[in-house]
Amino acid sequence: MGKNLYVDFHVIQTVPPSCINRDDTGSPKTAVYGGTMRARVSSQSWKRAMRLMFKDLFTETFTGYRTKKTAELVLQKICEDNSDISAEEAEKMAKTVLELAGVKAGSDKKDALFFISSQQVSELAKLAGEYYHDEAAKKEKDKAFKPLLEKAINDHPSVDILLFGRMAASNPSLNYDAAAQVAHSISTHTINNEYDYFTAVDDCGQEDNAGAGHLGTVEFNSSTLYRYASVNVRELAENLKPDELKTAVRGFTDVFVRSMPTGKQNTFANRTLPDLVYVTLRKDQPINLAGAFEKPIDGRNGGYVEKSAERLVRHAKKVYKMYTAAPEKSWMVGKEFEDFLPEIKFSKLLEEIEYEIGQYSLGEE
Repeated sequence: MGKNLYVDFHVIQTVPPSCINRDDTGSPKTAVYGGTMRARVSSQSWKRAMRLMFKDLFTETFTGYRTKKTAELVLQKICEDNSDISAEEAEKMAKTVLELAGVKAGSDKKDALFFISSQQVSELAKLAGEYYHDEAAKKEKDKAFKPLLEKAINDHPSVDILLFGRMAASNPSLNYDAAAQVAHSISTHTINNEYDYFTAVDDCGQEDNAGAGHLGTVEFNSSTLYRYASVNVRELAENLKPDELKTAVRGFTDVFVRSMPTGKQNTFANRTLPDLVYVTLRKDQPINLAGAFEKPIDGRNGGYVEKSAERLVRHAKKVYKMYTAAPEKSWMVGKEFEDFLPEIKFSKLLEEIEYEIGQYSLGEE
């Protein structure tokens, strides 16, 4: 068992009029915090954006598929690797090996999504080919292949599976605890949702046809968000080689800071980058600093960003003084507080994170 190490991420980010994460009625999600209504972006929504960005940054060995179409992925790989197996037989083999491994094939609409890596798909397809060519009786083959298939579906997890976790209600032995925690983002101030009343003109309508071809409303808000996430490096290190570990934590840093959910993006063109990024390395426990905003920021005479940044720093100092030691290492991007931390560029932050995780890996060897 290695030493504890947590990387905590604190982000202040302003989002203009937008509806990046909706509830079941189409309204921007909200939460009551400190007795007032706040804008909210769910952790699920932001993690989805992060996983999609992972696919842009890394090769398929680092990323997986979260899907109900697991059987189709295995079927496709079986056909690629075995020219002598027909598509019908390959489909049958895909379902067989998944059932033996304890994974529902996804034919039922009620089945949950399953997170699987490309390497796990390849291993299942390889074993499916061996199963097909094995001339033993079905009962004997099932008994012989079941432990091999269960191992295949557990070995070689992708980095995003390790970071975000995997739950298989049908077979808990296939679960992976998430090495990363991502909080729901909330506004640092009180918000009131607004409505955009819009009309659309029919380009092919009659010239004398007054009025709109379509009209409606879109609900939106604008906010300065506090976003928080934490990565348990020790847990991640149990499944990754040192070079993979460095790349994984650097990659998480990159996608957490630069990703954004895409809800109503074409309507609002709301994609922004953070106003402040504060990252810490801790050996005791992760610390969420949302308490800085329990009392909502008053945005009169100067907006929310500067006051939110100052409140975050002040709260961090208080927490470190009253309850726990300061972080082992810390960095700040986007805002300079000379009595707290010097400002660095984001590219430098990524380099520093990669170096520190490399040092951690050396200490564990």
